[in-house]
Amino acid sequence: MMDAAGKTAPAELETPRLHLRAWTDDDLPAFAAMNADPEVMRHFPEAMTRDKSDALAKRIRENMAKRGWGLWAVEVKTGPRFAGFVGLAVPTFKAKFMPTVEIGWRLSRECWGRGIATEGAQIVLTFAFGRLNLGEVVSFTAEGNHRSRAVMERLGMSHKPADDFDHPMIAVGSPVRRHVFYRLTQKRWRANLPK
Repeated sequence: MMDAAGKTAPAELETPRLHLRAWTDDDLPAFAAMNADPEVMRHFPEAMTRDKSDALAKRIRENMAKRGWGLWAVEVKTGPRFAGFVGLAVPTFKAKFMPTVEIGWRLSRECWGRGIATEGAQIVLTFAFGRLNLGEVVSFTAEGNHRSRAVMERLGMSHKPADDFDHPMIAVGSPVRRHVFYRLTQKRWRANLPK
């Protein structure tokens, strides 16, 4: 669906607790605070400055406008108006598994341990395999990011150590360069749906 400016209006997704929506300028301060939190950014090369955070949000918004989907802003219906993001991205670095569509999430610390990433990712997978009819969705993270790995496993994604890789956009010698790689095919996702 196109808006008045000729851009694709992003889809919006709902779960009982969450509203996955297009980004607004009001989200930027909370996004910057989240990206500056050393604990949130522990499995990334570094925390982000406000300028870098705003630049990332701009790219996310541009990709959503272009495709109609992407990394949705997460609003918790009984909590924060902006809790972080959950959604789909198209990685642009060179790797043996490219081209692909990745599912990912980043949430503020106050939203950890409440099932928000899993719940948001489940509705995103429904969109990816239903509306987009993707054959496969992948996810990857730094090897030591056990919280994100647990979400991937709850989603039914499979991990083969032979698929793990050194992220080409992260400096050699960085403790977060080694990444684990998970995948989920549409066929496996459909087989695991409740009957």
